[in-house]
Amino acid sequence: MSLSRTRDNITFDDVLKKIKKYITDKHELEVIKRAYEFANLKHEGQYRKTGEAYIIHPLNVAVILTEIYADYETLSAGILHDVLEDCDCTTDEMEKEVGPTITKLVQGVTKLSKIHFSTENEYLIDYYKKIIVGMSEDVRVIIIKLADRLHNMRTLWALPKEKQKRKAYEALEILAPIGDHLGIHKIKSELEDLALRYLKPDVYYDIAEHLNKTKIEREETVSMMLNEVKELLIEHHIPHEIKGRAKSIYSIYNKLNNGKTFNTIYDLLGLRILVNSEQECYLALGLIHSKFRPLPHRFKDYIAMPKPNMYQSLHTTVFGIDGYLFEIQIRTYDMNEVAENGIASHWSYKENKGSEHTANLTSTTEQKLQFFKSIIDLSKDQMSSEEFVNSVKDEVLNNNIYCFTPKGDVIELTRGSTPIDFAYKIHTKIGETMVGAIVNDQAVPFDYELQNNDIVKINTNKSATPSREWLNIVKSTQTKNKIKNYFTKNDREIYLEKGKYLLEKALRKRKLPVADFLSNENLKTISKEKEYKDLKTPDDVYLTIGNEKNNANSIINIIYKDEERKTVPKNIKIDDKVLDADIIVNGIDKVRVNLAHCCNPVYGDEIIGYITRGSGITVHRINCRNLEEMDDRTVDVVWNSNTNKKYLSYLLIYSNSRENHMAEIVQAISLMSIGIEEIKVLNKEANYVYELSLYVSGTEQLDKIINILNNNQYIENVERSIR
Repeated sequence: MSLSRTRDNITFDDVLKKIKKYITDKHELEVIKRAYEFANLKHEGQYRKTGEAYIIHPLNVAVILTEIYADYETLSAGILHDVLEDCDCTTDEMEKEVGPTITKLVQGVTKLSKIHFSTENEYLIDYYKKIIVGMSEDVRVIIIKLADRLHNMRTLWALPKEKQKRKAYEALEILAPIGDHLGIHKIKSELEDLALRYLKPDVYYDIAEHLNKTKIEREETVSMMLNEVKELLIEHHIPHEIKGRAKSIYSIYNKLNNGKTFNTIYDLLGLRILVNSEQECYLALGLIHSKFRPLPHRFKDYIAMPKPNMYQSLHTTVFGIDGYLFEIQIRTYDMNEVAENGIASHWSYKENKGSEHTANLTSTTEQKLQFFKSIIDLSKDQMSSEEFVNSVKDEVLNNNIYCFTPKGDVIELTRGSTPIDFAYKIHTKIGETMVGAIVNDQAVPFDYELQNNDIVKINTNKSATPSREWLNIVKSTQTKNKIKNYFTKNDREIYLEKGKYLLEKALRKRKLPVADFLSNENLKTISKEKEYKDLKTPDDVYLTIGNEKNNANSIINIIYKDEERKTVPKNIKIDDKVLDADIIVNGIDKVRVNLAHCCNPVYGDEIIGYITRGSGITVHRINCRNLEEMDDRTVDVVWNSNTNKKYLSYLLIYSNSRENHMAEIVQAISLMSIGIEEIKVLNKEANYVYELSLYVSGTEQLDKIINILNNNQYIENVERSIR
């Protein structure tokens, strides 16, 4: 059944009559009225492509919101939802009229509306990300957006065919699934039907025609069955309401598309029974099964095991009148509110129910909002749009399983999850101290794949800590991030100590003062350098040295500039001779010079020489970690700008893919006419890691190669190798 349609000439009085059926507070009604008057003023002189005054659209959005008992703030924001985007209006101006909360809701909807949608995958991904994040800030934003899109879908005929299909595709692939997970069946079902009408009109009208042809026969059969069940319930003194249940065109299309025929779609004929209590649901079910034979494997108890969107009901399929199959749904009136309106259903209780009932419902609502908490957590993670959307699709919107703690608490998990995912879902501390798992009374390994209805017990030990190997085992992105955060926090302390030790060691080796090196003045000098702009505290300096992102000597040289290694310009004479060597050693004319194989310096690198025993001078990059283990036999060296040689360099390429992209990497390098010495795979158990060796003219060319590689979506990071 679609939501009730509104006339083109709808007025605010018409909307107000619907609102007053469940909102009676004078202040709230006054706010809604102010919102309408403000919107009407701002939209004056604007018209939609349908030819009607623009204010008709927000009024229709408000009507849709009344059907799901939206609160006064949501209704007000629904009426105002296009004002900030389409009218000459500031947020300050709106706040003066309706306050900050409603204005913030309008801002949320406006943010979504400003995105230029496209059915191309990359745009859909970005749109999906923004819409999810917008929703998680306040669920009412997405509810308004759903109502807005539903009314736009009802008037989609006014747009060109190309736009019709694009809007229909967005509604079907993005908005309807979110409506489903919010449990707002009314909006979700009509969005699907309208989308099918524009995407596949032939299919839509074929199904509609078939339903019309069999309508009289179905109605007569449903009426007879309804009377039989009604008499049965009256006879056993069960107060109830019973009605025929219509099947949406899109749901029929889905079943036909999966190989079914009209004769095998069991729930084309359906009844819905509403009773007062949960106990009466089961009593009614028993009575119906005693008279009408149930179809095996078609019974579902969503009361004992509710869906994630709070849906509760008993479903059974029975052989009814004349052998026709009937799907019968049995639920309480309260359950029906949730089934129809989902997460929005609690609004309808505010005016009419007692405080105890409201408190219980609020508690249930908070428990079921785990879905939104998951999305909020995901949106905080540092990941690309595509990664974010894939995470939402995989971990929040699809393929969930439900496992139990030994006490019977239900834990919702991504399909493919392990006991480690289960432990972290209960609590981060449980995950971090996990030492084993018992599933259905059997000990299982950490990489065991959990199944629906598994009972999982997690064994812990206070002294236990996570393993890095878990990152290759767990399924959930959230679990992975929690494990990564643990090691980041743990490693920080180690890096701080290591960095401090290495810096002080380097200062002593060069006979420089240790105590005041990281004074405020020196830190300002260091952070002025582009490469070191983030080093503003002593801990920043220690960390960058400890995690080997920077070398202690390179930071020391910023303060003691007289010790910096500089390149000798072309044709500059030293000792009255023009030097032709690649490397010039300070104060020495002829000496054997080798480039270190551990760090492979190339022209342009900051370098230092190390005097070896019997092998001349070995030249290292200044940040080569092997220098830390060497004694004081270092000597200043510089590059000679006259050189035009090629230098061997090694790159480590970290991908974010489990697929082998070696061919694409080689092609990208070849386009630059760079000679590749070798490329090999270092790791392919998780995401691929490659080592690339190639000859370059210097750091300028090498940096260009690194930038080109980093621009590929399958590459996570590229760095030079120090062995």
